[in-house]
Amino acid sequence: MNELIIELEEIAPKDFFGAHNVNIELLKKYFPKLKIVARGNKIKAYGDEDVLEEFDKRMAMLTAHYIKYNKIDENAIERVLTSLSSEEYSTTEKSGEAILHGVGGKVIKAQTVNQRKLVESMRQNDMVFAIGPAGTGKTYTGVALAVQALKNKEVKRIILTRPAVEAGENLGFLPGDLKEKLDPYMQPLYDALRDMIPAEKLAQFLENGTIQIAPLAFMRGRTLDNAFVILDEGQNTTHNQMKMFLTRMGKNAKFLLTGDPGQIDLPRRTTSGLKEALLILRNVEGIGIVVLDEKDVIRHKLVKRIIQAYKEIEPRE
Repeated sequence: MNELIIELEEIAPKDFFGAHNVNIELLKKYFPKLKIVARGNKIKAYGDEDVLEEFDKRMAMLTAHYIKYNKIDENAIERVLTSLSSEEYSTTEKSGEAILHGVGGKVIKAQTVNQRKLVESMRQNDMVFAIGPAGTGKTYTGVALAVQALKNKEVKRIILTRPAVEAGENLGFLPGDLKEKLDPYMQPLYDALRDMIPAEKLAQFLENGTIQIAPLAFMRGRTLDNAFVILDEGQNTTHNQMKMFLTRMGKNAKFLLTGDPGQIDLPRRTTSGLKEALLILRNVEGIGIVVLDEKDVIRHKLVKRIIQAYKEIEPRE
């Protein structure tokens, strides 16, 4: 049996191994044909030469990732071990910096590789599609970038919108006027803003129109310039709604469209405007597309497992 010894230099073993050697256990899961032992600042692996070569290559990628970002976790390990090259999981240093400091000094920054790719893409393009399942931080990261742009006076207003499609519920039976019916539906957008802007300032912005939160139908006929505009839940737009929204783009505007093609609430046989737009616009210069997946989930660890379980039973398109 062949032996490979990897000595960790410039790295604290306890940080790299993880609490109760959780990271080493993950390595064992991905390399079941190897016997892997971690002691002191060394990792020893025993097995066939070709598997050891691959293990050595992946360990070099993992240590380089740790040295660059000063941390490593389950998501990073999975990303590195399942990527064909470093381009799939590495990002620029700038994309990992704090986007802004929110309420109470809370540091808000991209926490995963694909969130950092979203930050990079928004800096390079005026229109970006961020696609991925629930909990991957698409909307939250986007709202943070919008607030940053407003603070830096890069835009004069933020416009947040959603198609008012009922996810198995009927808005008509809710009490109150239109705003009161729609406010709960827009709640995720309010929640993100409350993390980033003090309550009094946020109320002022909402009152004077610096920040606008409205259903997609309210965008018709408008030209949205000098604005950072986010269309959330884009999978629930129709062909006409998506075309209408995309053509609202004015001068000095940034457009971010988020959505999860796996959670469409449109009536049966209605084409999702988001899915259609991704096909039509995928090769258009100046438009970025960032795909997030279950490895980017930053909610409870069970959310990641739930997404994976559903993915296994749902039909692939």
